[in-house]
This record gives sequence, structure tokens and C-alpha cells, in this order.
Amino acid sequence: MRLVGKIFGGLLLLIIVAAAAASMWFWFTPVGVNNYINKVTLQTFLLGSPELLSNIGAIDNTPLDFHSGKLDDYTKEHEEELIARLKKARAGLDKYGPDGLEGQERLSWEITAWFFDDLIRQAEYVYGGYRVNQISGVLVSTPSFLTDTHVIKNEKSVKRYISRLNEFGRVLSEVKARVEDDRAHGVIPPDFVIEKSLAGMRSFIEGGAAENPLVTTLPAKLDEIEGLSDEKKAELMAEATEAVETQVIPGYEAMIELFEELLQNTDHNAGIWRIPDGEEIYAAALKSNTTTDFTADEIHQTGLSEVARIEQEMDAILVSQGMMEGTVAERVRILMEDPAQQFPNTDEGREEMIEYLEALNDHLMSIAGDYFVTLPPQPLEIVRVPEYSEDSAPGGYYNQPAVDGSRPGRFYINQKNTADNPKWTLPTLMYHEGAPGHHFQISRAMLIEDIPFIRKFGLFSAYTEGWALYAERIAKTDMGLYDDDPLGDLGRLQAEMFRAVRLVVDTGMHAKKWSREEAIDYMISKTGMTEEEVTREIERYAVWPGQATAYKTGQLAILDIRAKAEAELGDKFDVRQFNEMILMNGAMPLDILREVADEWVAEQKG
Repeated sequence: MRLVGKIFGGLLLLIIVAAAAASMWFWFTPVGVNNYINKVTLQTFLLGSPELLSNIGAIDNTPLDFHSGKLDDYTKEHEEELIARLKKARAGLDKYGPDGLEGQERLSWEITAWFFDDLIRQAEYVYGGYRVNQISGVLVSTPSFLTDTHVIKNEKSVKRYISRLNEFGRVLSEVKARVEDDRAHGVIPPDFVIEKSLAGMRSFIEGGAAENPLVTTLPAKLDEIEGLSDEKKAELMAEATEAVETQVIPGYEAMIELFEELLQNTDHNAGIWRIPDGEEIYAAALKSNTTTDFTADEIHQTGLSEVARIEQEMDAILVSQGMMEGTVAERVRILMEDPAQQFPNTDEGREEMIEYLEALNDHLMSIAGDYFVTLPPQPLEIVRVPEYSEDSAPGGYYNQPAVDGSRPGRFYINQKNTADNPKWTLPTLMYHEGAPGHHFQISRAMLIEDIPFIRKFGLFSAYTEGWALYAERIAKTDMGLYDDDPLGDLGRLQAEMFRAVRLVVDTGMHAKKWSREEAIDYMISKTGMTEEEVTREIERYAVWPGQATAYKTGQLAILDIRAKAEAELGDKFDVRQFNEMILMNGAMPLDILREVADEWVAEQKG
């Protein structure tokens, strides 16, 4: 699959620069495996990526800031250079292990080797996906990066923002050339992907530069800069508007014209099998996303089994609430549309929803110490998804805190239509994206000491999303947060059903050649979600093969690891210590996590 997309879009390869700036000596004397890993990850990935440097927030607006007026290089030549550096880094790793390594050093070697091998494996497929689509790629990620990640705190940082606006034009030109190259090698997105991508592009530039989010989000930031005169603000606004008018909008217009051409030369098939080497690409994607060797057939059957189990549990709750008529999905749909369970779709209703989520978080944190050894030192903010990205954004997502404390952990809730998130579904969404889900896992990883910085990042979706689903489960089984809330528990099961269905439809489309419509119909029949919601999900899986299988695969692995530990330890099993063991070493492939858990169980027995 796309190597650059894997690294840069998969979020935040490494929290490196803060420590690197403080201890640059390892650049020249990489003694030991940890220092070698730090050195090659820094040299291979970070220093060549202005966007990653800003994402980690470590040296923006400092004397070391050489990057924050720039954007990344998206040319084919740059990607080839990156792959060559990666292969060299992987070869060098073998000089430091694994023979002779023990404990954390061996774990660091194994995790890094797996990650590098995975990137190299996917890099074999140069034309392995859809570079620009409705949910990812620079036309989606760069505007969000500029408005949400680029920090503006003084006039110099505003100038750098304007420089990046001008750079955006160059980036759009480079990506357009890559899309044309993809087309020449038989890779064109299906028609529904092109249509949704076109809708997003047109919406973004509608209204011209003066109404563009890259311009309209700037005045509030300028107002926060102390001592900036009205004349200077007007001057900076004019420069930003000109950059959008002359660089960004023409770049979007050129991409729109190209995509209109692509639409005339594509088909409606949904699976990645439709492009050259599609079956091999999907097998590599499943291995990368699940960090297992499960085949598509095995994952498909697991999904069908889990769907059947969860459906029975949901039915039992619905019956207990006096809802007996119709399928499980039909009864869930009735609850989804119940006005008593919806926040008003107004600014006041949206604020009320956020206050409700904040109350859930406050209550959970008040008892979290009974179930977790380490609680996050970083605060959690709950905020609305930016309005300009609501159409392409999921119902909720988490962004990690910055290393330097300039940005807290943030749970973004999509409030385009508050009816999409009825009150009874919100606790599980909160526990997944915030505490004890992604916020606990990522915050704990950022606290790990004396390991390569690459291990501080959630590089493995099966682990990170598996933990978040496990967190949903223990909110019920351990923490009792649904004891007096059967509908909230139904929301938990609906969320779990959603992830189980993903196993079925992802493998259905990409391995069993299901159509987009078959996948949509199946998901509607099992989840009770609306056709609009399901369509958005299915079209996401079409452009991100295998990613949707990570969640449930990871959760089942952690639950299996826990069941084994409970069976072997009996009365010695301590849930606080078990959760700490899962979190304390950061993200890793599931097979390595099993090895870590086996060692922990042996230690507990001793």
C-alpha cells in the first residue's frame, strides 16, 4: 500500500524530536539498539517531514524551528528515496540484534523490525490504492493540518502559516502528477469514490478565497496575538487570502478537472481486487492492519460468528425493555429515531451534548484509579469536529496531546446532525475515544521512559483500536458503568456489532467480491444504522482496505490474552496490574503482545 500514506497518514510515526534535541549525541555514536533505532527513525522519517515535526509540536516556534513554513514533498522521487532509506535502516537493525538482547531492548528490536518489515512489504505495491479519495489524502488532511495543527502564537508563525498556504499549491501539483501516474498504471478509483471526492473538493473551494476555511479561521487566531495592530492584521489577512486565491483554489480546480476525466473511465466495483495485484495488496493490508496471519476467509467467519452472538445479547436487552416486534436492527432503528433520546440539532443542543460527554468523563475519572495503575497526566478536551470536515469525518475521533503541552488530548464529536448520536449511544463512544480508551492508551505510551521513541506511538491499529474496544467492554464488566443503564449497554453492544460487521463487509468487498450495495444492505440489516451512515462507512472501507478489520481482531486478542491470564493466575489475577501490563509497553503487534503477556503471567506466578 502507500508507504508515505502509511507513515504520514497513520499518524504520527514518532515522538522523537524533543528528546533528540536534548541528546543529539546518539546521531554520531549509536551505541546499543535503542540509540540506533532513535537515530534511524529520526533520519529516515522525521527530519524530512515538516508536517510530522509540527504534528508532534516539539520545536515549532523555537530556535530549532526550521520547518514550520514548509509542507512535505509528495513526489514519486521523494517516496523512492524514503523507501531506500527505510531498507537501509532495516538492514542496519540486524547488526544490533536480536541475539544477545533481553527485556525491553529485545522488545524494542522485535517491534521495530516488525514495523519496518511491514512498511517494506507494502512498499512493494507502488500502485496499491487511491491516493486522493473522499476521506484521506492531502486534499482532506492538509486543510485540517493547517487550521488545527499549525500553531499561531506570534507574527512570525503567521508568516509561516501563509508560507504553508503558498506551499499547498506546490503540493497539489505534485499529488496531481501522482494521480496521473496511478491512472497510467491502471489505478483509478471506483465511480462512487470519485463522485464523493469531487463533492468534497467543490465544497471546499465554494465561495472563493474569502470564504475558505484556510482564511476564515485566521482572524480569531490573529486576535490572540498580543500587540498586533489592526493594520498588520489586515495585511496578514490579505496575504493569506491571496495565497488561497492564487495557489490553493487553482490546485483544487486542476484536481477537479482531472477527477472529472477519471469519472469517464472507471467502474462501480468496490473491492481492491479490481486494480492490478489487488488480491496480493489486500493480503498485505490484512497482515499490516491486524498484525496477524489470519486469512480473509478466517476473518470473515470470525465476523459472522461475532455478529450472531452480539445479536442475541442485543435482543435480550430489547425484550427486557418491552421491544419485541421486528428484527434487532429494526428495533434499534426505532430507538435511534426516538426524539427523547436526541439532543436538539442547534448550537444549544450541541453544547448540551458536549456537557453530557464531559459529565461522563468526570464520573469515569473519579473511579478510574480502582482499575488502572497509571492515569493520564494530560487533560482531555471534548470539542466539535470542524464544520468544513463534518461530511468526511467519522462520528468521533481522538487526537493525541502534543509533547510540549501546547495541545491537550482531544475527543472530536461530529455534530453535523445531533440525531446521528442519540444519548444512549454516547457513553460507549466516549469510553472508546476518550477515557479509558484512546486517551488512556496514548497518554500512557507517552510516559514510557528509556525506550526508543518509536514505541511511544500507536503504530499498530490492531493494538490501539483493540484496546479501545476492550475499554468499551470493561466499562461494563469491570467498572459497572452500565449497571443502571440498559440502553447505554445496548449502545455498547451496537458499537461492538458495528465492529463485528466490519469484519464481514471488509472481507466481503475485497476478497469475496461483494458489491458496494451488498455490503451496505448487510450492514443496515445488522446495525440499525441509517443508509446514509452505512454508505459513508462502506465507502470508507472501499478506499482503506483491511483497516476496519483491526478493531475487532485486536479486541478479541486482548480478551483472549486476559482469559488465559485469569485461568492461569486464579486469585492472583489483578485487573489493575493486567491493564497496566497491556498499556505500559506501548503499541505492538498482537503476537508480540501475547509473548509479553506470557512473561507477565510467569512473573505473577513467581
